[in-house]
Amino acid sequence: MELSHDSDLLAIIKMLNTFGRHSNVVCAYTELFGLRPLKTKTKKWRVLLEEMKRLFDSESFTYQKRAYKISQAGIIEALNVVVHRNFTDWLDSHNYLKKIMIGIAEKEERESAKQAERDLRKKEGGLMSGTRYPEAEEVVQLPKMKDVPLARLTEEQVEENRRRLKDMIKQIGG
Repeated sequence: MELSHDSDLLAIIKMLNTFGRHSNVVCAYTELFGLRPLKTKTKKWRVLLEEMKRLFDSESFTYQKRAYKISQAGIIEALNVVVHRNFTDWLDSHNYLKKIMIGIAEKEERESAKQAERDLRKKEGGLMSGTRYPEAEEVVQLPKMKDVPLARLTEEQVEENRRRLKDMIKQIGG
């Protein structure tokens, strides 16, 4: 029993470093699960910290068979909300945290969609104005031109264009 207790405490100490400066709020959250007396609840604390580590690493969670993406900043914001709420009983699951995170995840998703739209408009504007070139693997769709009849070139114009192309190729080749 003591070996299990010691290995759990060692795992807890190592795991707390993974949360960095947010380890305090993570510990405060896990305390809401009634970890007293600690001597008998170290395994529960280790399991809770492992679940929080998986949440931080994946930056996603599921609730009622729906997956949500959330940033670490969003997770910390949700943890702060939960920690500062006064509960009459101990928590027995992460469902309250998940409900808070759903709102934050949806807000982040809306903001990222708006930012992506702004970035796309900026790229399109730059491409249309000719001030920037397409980036690697970027697909550029040019606007459709009105029906313009093809220009008919005379033989002299065709020969002049060939001569200019030959001159440009010589300049490029050195």
